[in-house]
Amino acid sequence: MGPVEIVRSGLRGIGANKLRSALTTLGILIGVAAVILLVAVGNGSAQTVNERIEALGTNTITVSASSGGGAGLTVAVAEALHDPVLAPDVRSVSPVVSTSATLTYGDADHSVGQFVGSYPSYLAASNTPVGEGVTFTEADVAQGRRVALVGQTVVDELFAGADPLGSQMMVDGTLFTVVGVLAEKTSTGGLQDANDLVVAPLTAVRQTLTGYGSINSVLVEAAGPDRVDAAQAQVSAILDRKLATDGAAGSGGVSGGSSYRIQNAAQLLETQASTAETFTVLLGAVAAISLLVGGIGITNIMLVTVTERTREIGVRKALGAPPGTIMAQFLVEATLLSAIGGGAGVAVAVIGSRFTIVGVEPVIVPSSVLLALGVSVAIGLFFGSVPARRAANLRPIDALRYE
Repeated sequence: MGPVEIVRSGLRGIGANKLRSALTTLGILIGVAAVILLVAVGNGSAQTVNERIEALGTNTITVSASSGGGAGLTVAVAEALHDPVLAPDVRSVSPVVSTSATLTYGDADHSVGQFVGSYPSYLAASNTPVGEGVTFTEADVAQGRRVALVGQTVVDELFAGADPLGSQMMVDGTLFTVVGVLAEKTSTGGLQDANDLVVAPLTAVRQTLTGYGSINSVLVEAAGPDRVDAAQAQVSAILDRKLATDGAAGSGGVSGGSSYRIQNAAQLLETQASTAETFTVLLGAVAAISLLVGGIGITNIMLVTVTERTREIGVRKALGAPPGTIMAQFLVEATLLSAIGGGAGVAVAVIGSRFTIVGVEPVIVPSSVLLALGVSVAIGLFFGSVPARRAANLRPIDALRYE
């Protein structure tokens, strides 16, 4: 019995019990699709965060308050960082406060999660240019003028086709005049819409929404990508003196003592890459459990098949079929079930990756497809070996007697 005939025999065995074979392959299909899709979700989530961090620019430094540390960051502390003598590698400093707010215009209302108060320099440092209209100015900040720049999502949700420029919107009971529309950012399928944003003068936001407590963070722009480390060291030294912290961190890693932490875009990317890798491995491990369950299902079904075909095995052995041929027949049948399920699982995963899952656009990793297919075939070989060996070891006289 040649290899071709063994494969044909395996296919006939699968076709003889179509429903049972379909249910068996379904277990492998679900496992393979789950592994590929969950790894794709982890990869897509990582790419989304990376794109947003990179969008901030490669020469930005973010200073934020550590939990439970001192009095926190203030505008005075932030402005001290813009010192041409102590920090010559710092181009601009933007204190930032952020809150959520409900916007109202006419009969429409919209809840925005990012209502940011800062200086005009924040727009360049955060790579958030104005697409239409004008930006607010230092004079607007000094006088606390209630003007705002809105993102494209806010325009679509709140103004419904009307021209937002010059319009007045109510922000938690306070009127703000829209003077500009931010340039639309490419959607990356993340959990937070990058265009669902409002930016206004820091003083106006503190007067009306957040109060005069500590600020959330400080966005520092270095004079160039090659001067980020130097700027970070200078900023850290100034903060250590201003906040009386112990243990300056210099230019590497997350720095600061008890009341602040400082990171640049490269460090954020490194941290995110490590977190995303762990997250993706965990997702893949959880999905792999379903592949294991599918393999156990193959063992169960093939044991039933061997039992049902005991007399057939006895006849073939009596006619001279060697144990290796009998074993190969059932092993091929188990492997075909697994391979068919694996191929169908890949097709389902490719189709599923075209849809957004939990707010993330999955990005399929080719290696995960090859790995899932390889594992599915290996499962067929491994879990099919037990019933195949059992069939090969049957004595012809016992098999012929079996009822």
